[in-house]
Amino acid sequence: MPNKICVYYGEGLRQYGFGQGHPFGPDRIDAFWDEACARGLDNKVEIGVPVSCGREELLMFHTTEYINKLQFLSQTGEGYLDFGDTPAYPGIYEASCTVAGTVLDALTKLIAGTYRNIFIPIAGLHHAHRDRAEGFCAVNDIGIAIEWLKIKGFKKIAYIDIDAHHGDGVFYGFENDPDVLFADLHEDGEYLFPGTGAKTETGTGKATGCKLNIPMPPGADDEQFYLAWKKVEEYLALYEPEIFILQAGADSITGDPITHLAYSPKAHAHAANRLIELSRSTAQGRLLVLGGGGYNRDNLAQAWCAVVEEMLVHQK
Repeated sequence: MPNKICVYYGEGLRQYGFGQGHPFGPDRIDAFWDEACARGLDNKVEIGVPVSCGREELLMFHTTEYINKLQFLSQTGEGYLDFGDTPAYPGIYEASCTVAGTVLDALTKLIAGTYRNIFIPIAGLHHAHRDRAEGFCAVNDIGIAIEWLKIKGFKKIAYIDIDAHHGDGVFYGFENDPDVLFADLHEDGEYLFPGTGAKTETGTGKATGCKLNIPMPPGADDEQFYLAWKKVEEYLALYEPEIFILQAGADSITGDPITHLAYSPKAHAHAANRLIELSRSTAQGRLLVLGGGGYNRDNLAQAWCAVVEEMLVHQK
C-alpha cells in the first residue's frame, strides 16, 4: 500500500469560520499553513483539494428539521444556529458541506489505499448534535463520517479525541452503538463547556461499558497526558479497529484563551505517533486526523504541524 501523506488545504475550508475576532475565525487555517510552509512540509506532502458534499450526506447524521434550519439561516445570514456561540452567516451551509465533503473524500482515499494518513485542519466539529448546532459546530462531520463508514461495511470504527472540550455530539450520537469505539481525553466538564464526559459515562444499551471518557484536571501537563494516554491504548487493545479517526484539537495546549490544560505540541505528536503504529496492526495503516479546536493561532500551528511531521516520519 502507498505510504503517501495528504494534507487538505484550500479556500473551501477557509470559508468555515465566523469572522475576524471570533475564536473560530477564518484565519486559523492560514496560521497552520504558514507554519507548515515555513517548515517545508508543503513540499513533502500531497495537497488535497477541498470537496463539497450534498444535503443527503448531511442527513446521514443530522435530522431533516435541523438541516432545513441551517439552510434557511445560511440564506438570511442572521441570528444564531445555537444559543449564542455559533452565529449564522451567508454561506455557512455551503461551508459546512465543504467540511463534511472533504472528510468523506479523505475517507474514500484512505479506503482506496491512495493514502495511509491524512490531515484536515478545518474539520472535527465534534459538538454538533443530530438535531442542533453547538459550540462553533454547524454540522458534525465526524458523525457523518461514522455513519458513512457504517454504510460502507466498517464494523469497528475508532474515534479518539484530545481536544480540551468533550466531543459530546459524537458521544451522544453513538452512545448506544458498540461498534463505534470512543476515547476522549478532555478538560473536566466541571470547569469547561459542554460540562459532559464524566468517567462514569461509558455508553448505554448494547454499548454499556464500551466508551472511554477521561476528564483531565485544569493545568494537566504532558506527563499527565502520557499517563492518561496509556488508558486509551489499553482500551483500544480490547478491540480491532478497522479505521482510526483522531480529533487533534489544539485548545488543550497551554496558553489557549478559552481552556485551562497545559499540554505542549509533544502530546499531539505522541498521540499521532501511537495511532499510526496501532493502525498498522489492525486497520491497514488507515488514520484520519482532524484539526478540531484551538484558538491560540501559534498553538494550533505548532500542534498540527507536529502531527503532520509524525506522519512523515512514519512514511520512511
